Amino acid sequence: MLRVAVVGSGPSGVYTAQSLVAQTRVPDVRVDVLDRLPCPYGLVRYGVAPDHEKIKSLQNSLRTVLEHERITFLGNVQVGGDGLPPERLRELYHAVVYCVGAATDRSLGVPGEDLPGSHSATEFVSWYSAHPDAAANGFALQARSVVVIGVGNVAVDVARILARSAEELRPTDVPHPALGVLAGSQVHEVHMAGRRGPSQARFTTKELRELGTLPGARVVVEEAELARDPAYAPGAAPPDAPAPLSAVARRNVEVLRGWAEAGTHATGPDPMRTIHLRFFLRPVELLERDGRVAGVRFAHTAPDGSGGIQDTGAYEDIDAQLVLRAVGYRGLPLPGLPFDPARGTVPHLAGRVLRDGVPAPGEYVAGWIKRGPTGVIGSNRSCAKETVASLLDDAPQLSGRPTAPDPLAALRAWGLRPVQWDGWQSIERAEAEWGRSLGRGPVKIPDWAGLLEAAHGSAH
Repeated sequence: MLRVAVVGSGPSGVYTAQSLVAQTRVPDVRVDVLDRLPCPYGLVRYGVAPDHEKIKSLQNSLRTVLEHERITFLGNVQVGGDGLPPERLRELYHAVVYCVGAATDRSLGVPGEDLPGSHSATEFVSWYSAHPDAAANGFALQARSVVVIGVGNVAVDVARILARSAEELRPTDVPHPALGVLAGSQVHEVHMAGRRGPSQARFTTKELRELGTLPGARVVVEEAELARDPAYAPGAAPPDAPAPLSAVARRNVEVLRGWAEAGTHATGPDPMRTIHLRFFLRPVELLERDGRVAGVRFAHTAPDGSGGIQDTGAYEDIDAQLVLRAVGYRGLPLPGLPFDPARGTVPHLAGRVLRDGVPAPGEYVAGWIKRGPTGVIGSNRSCAKETVASLLDDAPQLSGRPTAPDPLAALRAWGLRPVQWDGWQSIERAEAEWGRSLGRGPVKIPDWAGLLEAAHGSAH
């Protein structure tokens, strides 16, 4: 028998566990999936926007994997930091696969970034997703104008949630306190800005088009900004294009061109909120008034002819009482594991953790901590399979190592109180009951104390 610990129960962790129990090279593999949170599914639970029910339904397929007879979910188990040291975990299992994702956001590195009213999009997403680590006081949303810096799917999600009404979000699992704040939102203007052109934006066409279907909102694009992008011109690819335009980029440009040619795109006769899609704007400073953020100073950019951008010498200030940066995620070092600070990943060879350039026996990585925050949810499947293939190649050497006869008992002896699968099911029942009492569907419990109390009957 081969005992494997998978640290992280998001898609990369679950797909790693699935690959381990589905293969036939080593017939008897037992997998414990550990997570710092008492709840599984990672960013599928705490990162996918609440109004994206189809993507959130991926939880059903992840659930099927975690209910496999040779897979055990153990939540509320922190590895590293104040929790279990990686070297101690390594003593309990033949192999450990770290699927801890990219836990923080990239900074802008500009003056004023730390002003009150300036936040990462991660903080905002965690708040409306009921992540138990989210700040208790959350967001007041008294701002009339919000600037979202970034043109990826997270930026689109944030802009869309800000532009929706509370009634539209009521059928979702948005936590009740956040729903109340969104109902009283004073936001009228949402400016989403990227330093490059529309053909280099990272959002998908489906996400982009959703902005044009929001009741009570209108979308405004600046045709002059779109025209700076060589790919904006209709017809063949421009001669100075650094590479052929992807199908997604072509569709994005077509959607934006349609909105620009039609003028202001409104979905209702009297839109309450306006979403401004801006391009070729590089943030250089967050402006301050009365000790809080009051706007963003942008430098106008233009294509440099080599696939990059250059400043034009012109600047523009956009008023904002709330600034949310959505410029990407970044991995954090896990105490006890090597880390590449430049890439924000753990050094590896086909998933094998490298210590001083040499594969460390029994230590592996998969997901964003392995390859960086790239790709979509499905990208984690092939990434996990590569890592599992390496682990199985190493299995003859790994299986001879001594391990704990009962890892769960060893974790408890260390002072941890794992939440097992029945504890997670208790949380689900509590969230469904809370939602019914509010006349809603299941509503997520937003705090550690509430989650652990709900799991208490099955958390040991």
